[in-house]
Parts: sequence; C-alpha cells; structure tokens
Amino acid sequence: MVIVITGASSGIGLATGKMLAEKGFTVVGLSRNPKPDAGFDGVACDVTDFKAVETAFNEIKEKYGRIDALINNAGMGIAGAIEHTTAEDLDKQFALNVMALINACKCITPIMRSQGGGKIINIGSVAGVIPIPFQTAYATTKSAVDMFSMSYGLEVKDFGIKVSVVMPGDTKTGFTANRIKNEVLEDENYKERVSKSIQRMEKDEQNGKPPESVAKVVLKVLKKKKPPSRVTVGFGYKCIVFLQKILPRRVMLWVVKKLYG
Repeated sequence: MVIVITGASSGIGLATGKMLAEKGFTVVGLSRNPKPDAGFDGVACDVTDFKAVETAFNEIKEKYGRIDALINNAGMGIAGAIEHTTAEDLDKQFALNVMALINACKCITPIMRSQGGGKIINIGSVAGVIPIPFQTAYATTKSAVDMFSMSYGLEVKDFGIKVSVVMPGDTKTGFTANRIKNEVLEDENYKERVSKSIQRMEKDEQNGKPPESVAKVVLKVLKKKKPPSRVTVGFGYKCIVFLQKILPRRVMLWVVKKLYG
C-alpha cells in the first residue's frame, strides 16, 4: 500500500509516517523541509500550492504505480481573542488547515477513481466539535474539516474512495511551540482571561498523549475494510465528544467557559 502524508516532517505526521513504514507500507511524506532520517521517502512541497501538490501526486503515482491512501495532516494553530486576530493570521490558518486539505483531496480524486478507490484520512481535532474560546479560528477550521470530510465522502463514495476524520485531543508535539499568538494577549476588556486560557491549553497539550497514539488510530483506520467516518483518539475524549452530543448546548458551553473562558 502506497500512502502519502502531508505535514510529515514533525509531530503526528512524522510519528505516523515512521509507524506505517515500520509496518511495511510504502510512505511518502510531503512537507516544506522533509527529514532525511525519517525512515520514509520525503518530497519537498508547499501543500498550500495547488499546482505543487498536483505535480507531487502525479510524480508519486508515476514512481510507485498508485496511491492507495492520503493522510491530510498538515496544520497550524493561532490563539488569542478574535478581536485582535489579524487578517494575515486568519488567512494563514485557513489556507493550511482547510484549503490545502481540500485541494489535496481535489488532486487525489481522479487518481484514486482511476484505480478503483482508496482511503483518505483527514486529521481533525476534538476542537472541531467542542468550542474552545481564544482558539476560535483553529476550532473553526477543524469544524470545517469535519463537515468537508462528511460531504466530500458522500460525493466520492461511489468511486470506492472512503473518507475518515481522525480527531485527536491534546497531543504532545511541537504544535504548541509553533502556535501563533496575538501580540495583544490581554487588554482591559479580556483582562487575564486570554493568557490563562492559552496557558491551560498549552499545559494540557504538553501533558497530553504522544503523537504515536494518534498514529496507532490512523493505522487501525487504514486496516479497516469499512473505516468509520469519524473516530476520536483516546477514551477520555470519546466521552467528551459523546457528552457534547447529549448535553443541552447551554450546559456544554457553561462547562467549556469554566475551563477555558
């Protein structure tokens, strides 16, 4: 099985690539700066560039004969009050987390259709279904990933293309250090709420599960003949997502406000 992973130079992407390669899969990672010692092939590619992704996919298909699975993992986060979030940062967030993922799916569709099908796993987040204040832009992009995956999955199901979303919770990776933060972290309106909320997020992330825990879930999804449309990583987060479905919205929002607001 030939598997392409975006954002494969660090974090979840790197851990997933290594695990899949160790299991005998042919793995090709796309990233701006591929790691030469990753244990799998790397291709330098800006995934926000549609033409670059299209070219990379075609070259991988020509080299290996097929692409059986695509794991859309590339992503970034920004934090702070929306009021103080710049248009430039919002553009970066949506370009990588949403548009790059959509464009990768657009590029892979004709390839997978021509070979009778394939699997696409989009890395979402629990933040896509649980609203996180002061991480609003990030949560919005991950919610978009969830809805896109379900809608797109219905479009390509008849081609034998199966689409899943894997939703990690807090995971200990370089994502925390790389998060973009507003220059204005607090003001007289928000006082210390923004800083405290971000500190809580970062503490939870650095005490979170290792990226290999997400890689194991990705591996399970790849092996399933009928993969789930959505799977949450970790028992605790599965419970949170379940409670979100059954609790009145006002109760759920009250709890989140107490934790992060």
